[in-house]
Amino acid sequence: MKFIDPHQDVWQHAVGEDGPKPDPDPAPNRLLSLEQWHAVRAHWPTAHPIALEFPNDADVALLAPDLDRIALVVLEFPKWTDGRAYSQARLLRARYRFAGAIRARGEVLVDMLQLLTRTGFDQAQLRGDQSQAAARRALEFFAQGFYQGDVHEPRPLFARA
Repeated sequence: MKFIDPHQDVWQHAVGEDGPKPDPDPAPNRLLSLEQWHAVRAHWPTAHPIALEFPNDADVALLAPDLDRIALVVLEFPKWTDGRAYSQARLLRARYRFAGAIRARGEVLVDMLQLLTRTGFDQAQLRGDQSQAAARRALEFFAQGFYQGDVHEPRPLFARA
């Protein structure tokens, strides 16, 4: 799991003088909203992979036609009790075979990290009061693996040879 510092992130929003640009110009390392992506996807050069902020109440099937052009999907946790982004990540990995990065952002707590990893997230932007040291310890606790299957190893422990 990679921990993201938002002040040093390579993916940047496309903003103008008055806020987010509704139809940003193509450039490397753009972080776009879903609305921005729909406005520019027809003319966005394939040489510029993009990162998309995807709402947790939208169907990830909307991304399926463009997954080969997307380098990063940022899934939102507006509350730590709202787990819809777990399902979105699992669908992206298991059903759509998305090989790019999936980032958790919002109310992301240390206690969530193991489930984030098991459902397909590989990046997390922790809530400001959370410790990266504690997060790393939490991930090491089950380093030997789990009894149940997950997106990385779908077979349960008893079925593995």
